[in-house]
Amino acid sequence: MQLIRETTEFQLHHNTAVALGKFDGVHTGHRVLLAELLKKKARGLQTCVFTFDPPPAVLFGFSDGRELSTREEKRRLFAQLGIDVLIEFPLTRQTADIPGEEFVRSYLSGRMQAKFIAAGEDLSFGRGGRGDAKLLRSLSGELGYEMCLIPKVCVDGEEVSSTRIRGLVEQGDMERAERMLGAPYLICGTVVKGNQIGRTLGFPTVNLLPPPDKLLPPCGVYASEVSCDGQTWQAISNVGYKPTVSREHVMGVESYLYDFDADIYGKEIEVALHSFHRPEKRFDSMDGLKAQLQCDISFLGKNRQKKQKKL
Repeated sequence: MQLIRETTEFQLHHNTAVALGKFDGVHTGHRVLLAELLKKKARGLQTCVFTFDPPPAVLFGFSDGRELSTREEKRRLFAQLGIDVLIEFPLTRQTADIPGEEFVRSYLSGRMQAKFIAAGEDLSFGRGGRGDAKLLRSLSGELGYEMCLIPKVCVDGEEVSSTRIRGLVEQGDMERAERMLGAPYLICGTVVKGNQIGRTLGFPTVNLLPPPDKLLPPCGVYASEVSCDGQTWQAISNVGYKPTVSREHVMGVESYLYDFDADIYGKEIEVALHSFHRPEKRFDSMDGLKAQLQCDISFLGKNRQKKQKKL
């Protein structure tokens, strides 16, 4: 996948099918949009995702910068889906003030050679956010592109939106978040060395430190899966500060993997959080922590076996 970032001076040399959006979380609505985009490969169009960096809400002070999907996570997902070009358009006060029609003519039609444009029905861009689906449709005949407007997707009787999913993640409702995302909530990163207390207790774990722009659920223990190098293990993951074994106030994700015995320090992993099990807590002794870990592993292991039998 070609990545274009930190520049407004780019030029694509093939006709493209373009998806416009913020893509925070890449949820079920986004996936419908991207599916329409990928269909156009059969017509010989390059697939191109156009998004903003930073997101508009961050630039204008409406967000603390924490996202459902970090920049790196979105890049990985778009590449996995088969997107040809990802444009992370640098959003500044100046570029945000480009009039909507100028943006369509100069960037979408000119620099990106768009012949197909897909977007959600709540799309807004350009000066004052006045660029919208109506504007795109009005210019489609003159500029020679097809316009596809994707309606809102509903899950569990609710409209899917990044805002709604953020609320679910902040509540620790990972099951409903997963249904709206169309995939488990992922935390990705590089395995780092922890204090290796888990190994001394008989529970070796893998640790990663989420970036500060990653939205995390409440501190606690979660049923999870961990993937690395094409393999996936059932796991339990602690999201939090490990108050029993660490005095450092550092947020981390520590996972115990079932049936796992390998060295993956320094490798990239994906931790998929499926369901909340219990809050994080401080224990008075290492024996108390060990006993709780045994209970957690036993409880979640039994649930895992029940689910496998149903399948």
